[in-house]
Amino acid sequence: MKNLYVRSLTSLLCISAIARSLAAQTPEPAAEPKQFIYVLHLVPRLYDDKAWTAEDKAAVDRHLANFKAAVQSGQLILAGRTRESGDKTFGVAIFEAADEAAAQKFMQADPAIAAGVMTAELHPFAVVLQRKNP
Repeated sequence: MKNLYVRSLTSLLCISAIARSLAAQTPEPAAEPKQFIYVLHLVPRLYDDKAWTAEDKAAVDRHLANFKAAVQSGQLILAGRTRESGDKTFGVAIFEAADEAAAQKFMQADPAIAAGVMTAELHPFAVVLQRKNP
């Protein structure tokens, strides 16, 4: 009887050790990307349409190309701007990133921000409802 108890206990300990070993080897599932929004504002010198230089316009062209690439890769969920002029206008970009540091990096790499044409504020965000595209 004692032998049976020792064998059972030994088997149980082996099974437990194997289970722990397998659990340690199983990769954790990748964390779901988090959503962020950044709000863009023109720098005050560009409130007047006549103040725009060729370099400013080129930076905005690169900004839009960057957004198009981010849409294609699936990172950018939505981007747009208001139709107001001057200091009333602003834009938004809703996107996914692994964490806040990656989101900050994505925002700072925006060509319009890097060129000093726009400023931006980053916020954690959650899309709650979204219309399906036809």
